[in-house]
Amino acid sequence: MLTIENVFGGYDGQEIVKNISLSVKKGEFFGILGPNGSGKTTLIKMISGLLELQQGSVKVGDTNIEDLTKKQLAKKIAVLPQLSPQVFPYTVKETVALGRYAHHRGLFQSWTAKDEEIVQEIMRQTNISHFQDDSVMEHSGGEQQRIFLAQALVQQPEILLLDEPTNHLDLAYQKELLDLLRTNAKKDGLTVVAILHDLNLASLYCDRLMLMNEGEAQAIATPNEVLSEELINHVYNTEVIKQPHSKIAKPQLHLMPGKKDEREGQPMEVEASLLSFDSDRIVLQSKQPLKTVSSGVTGAGFGWYSNFVNRRVDASYNCADHRQEMCDYLMESGFNPSQTVGMMTAVCLDDKSFNVYKGDDFSILVVVTAGVGNAVDSTRTSPPIAGPVKPGTINTWVFINGKLTDEAFIQSIITATESKAQVLRDLNVRDPLTKTQATGTSTDSILVAATQQGKELSYAGTATELGHLIGTAVYHEMKQSILRYSNRKENHDYTSFN
Repeated sequence: MLTIENVFGGYDGQEIVKNISLSVKKGEFFGILGPNGSGKTTLIKMISGLLELQQGSVKVGDTNIEDLTKKQLAKKIAVLPQLSPQVFPYTVKETVALGRYAHHRGLFQSWTAKDEEIVQEIMRQTNISHFQDDSVMEHSGGEQQRIFLAQALVQQPEILLLDEPTNHLDLAYQKELLDLLRTNAKKDGLTVVAILHDLNLASLYCDRLMLMNEGEAQAIATPNEVLSEELINHVYNTEVIKQPHSKIAKPQLHLMPGKKDEREGQPMEVEASLLSFDSDRIVLQSKQPLKTVSSGVTGAGFGWYSNFVNRRVDASYNCADHRQEMCDYLMESGFNPSQTVGMMTAVCLDDKSFNVYKGDDFSILVVVTAGVGNAVDSTRTSPPIAGPVKPGTINTWVFINGKLTDEAFIQSIITATESKAQVLRDLNVRDPLTKTQATGTSTDSILVAATQQGKELSYAGTATELGHLIGTAVYHEMKQSILRYSNRKENHDYTSFN
């Protein structure tokens, strides 16, 4: 659809864009990125025909744009420039209708029924029909951007060029505009080429990206390939961290503020003295947020949290919306759910076991509450009995005074789970239904949290120092907790022990 070959160009003989070659397919949403002064706007002007090429060619299909008249080119390419504060006092409809000029032959050609149909349809698509008789000047920047987008779309172009279309728009208007552009690209086959400053928006909406620097293309590829930490850090001369979007398969970049040694905050250490106990819950409150991965009722997945609550509920607890009920409980107890990892257990909290374990320049605090009344063998072939899910009875907390990689977080969970399974084997805990070796309970929960200060701990497999310490600590504390549970319950008929 759009082919750019060996393009050079600039102003007054100065070469700003250097040797750009790319092709954009019909219906593709193509994003152009780069720091200020990298040549993005200059390139858009050259593609649109507003700026003469010094070298190379720009083609729409098989036609070179230099072979087209201005009206012919306007039927092929429409341009939505940056939002300008200078707006003429036309009505919204009059402003949109100006986009039909390219389709009129004579200077005084009358307005046709087809023109009216197209303008009304585009105004409907851009959600501006209800104020079409208003003055453009009466409307906000976001609404004006929709108006000028409608003006470009009524040209019925094959290609739409946009120069920072979301600049100065609030979040809702940015999303609305980009959603509309993507819909037109996918549904109507419109080719969209847009300069975007927000790298994360570009990742979410664009099929492919070109990253420019000093007039040259540094990369042309998918968002995941272009938005690499190394490339973005180099081109923008700043530090970013790349993470996957939590809901869709797109990368997102996080800007890292300040200097590396300033981001850790005040020195801190998670100690047993931070724990508090009563019959209703076990709580640890940290002075600073800890990086956390957990399977909690609240705070599940990766995040940063300051409060950690292991709440005891009755064994008959059954709530249709246990997450909301847990949030209500936390708020009533003075904990902000957005800052809290919350877990549930049905066991008596007197059966808890905890201790601090020292490594080489790092330490861990492990807290376990464990009962095996609903022990299960997760390898059993028959499905579990239908009915409400009971609260878990083995909850494991591992707090690490050290700096972990994401890999180490995941390995910590694996190592702790292996230790749990070994305790159940050594204590010969059985699944009461299958009579086979239990591997856990029906809804076990785990938490691994790190201060992200001090010693860097890249791995937590059993062959590493951190993994060995976690394995030893979890095994010891879990065994103690289960034995306390067993001793207290030994005269009851629902114990899982043989």
